[in-house]
Amino acid sequence: MEKKVFNLIVLDESGSMCSIERATVSGLNETIQTIKSAQQKHPEQQHFVSLMSFNSEGRKYHYDLTPADKIQTFDGRDYEPSACTPLYDAIGCGIARLRRQTTPDDQVLVTIITDGLENDSHEYTFKDITALIDTMKARGWMVTYIGANHDVLKTAAEMHIDNSLQFDACEEGVVEMMREDREARMALYDCACRLESPTAVMNEIGKNFFRTKKGKKK
Repeated sequence: MEKKVFNLIVLDESGSMCSIERATVSGLNETIQTIKSAQQKHPEQQHFVSLMSFNSEGRKYHYDLTPADKIQTFDGRDYEPSACTPLYDAIGCGIARLRRQTTPDDQVLVTIITDGLENDSHEYTFKDITALIDTMKARGWMVTYIGANHDVLKTAAEMHIDNSLQFDACEEGVVEMMREDREARMALYDCACRLESPTAVMNEIGKNFFRTKKGKKK
């Protein structure tokens, strides 16, 4: 039976991302290729990709529920880091939008990538985000938080996100972070192939999404 797998990437486009812009774009293309490879490896899975970048000037959907086999190379032309970091608004709007497009049987992986803390949200509060994440986790969604330049483990835990990864905000750090994320997501796709429901996948992986990355969390 075909299983739909939705991959939502919420990407910081604030000014501080300028220094790692090129490495981020390159890493995202490798991630997209990993998703394509997963669909080839597991033909019973149908992968969709949503890539949303954000800053205080707005949100951009570079891909919006795009079938993985239809995605072309991400050239990054519309990814132009500037302004502030409305992190709560980005997470809230991204999840709320995807929630309307999925069913309880769909596997969902939400990846949040930021090199800084929330500083400019107006639509969602911290309390809103924790409640929303709790709701989606109960539905079997896997939510991960990848960050730099702040206490990533603490920030993720405060938002009720169980799986987090800290990286160094430099080209080498981005390359390593993207590699670790790709390995972890492929393990999730393999697990989703073996288990029937998203909740079963969530229960098996638990807090070990980045399980082969001991020592990387801080």
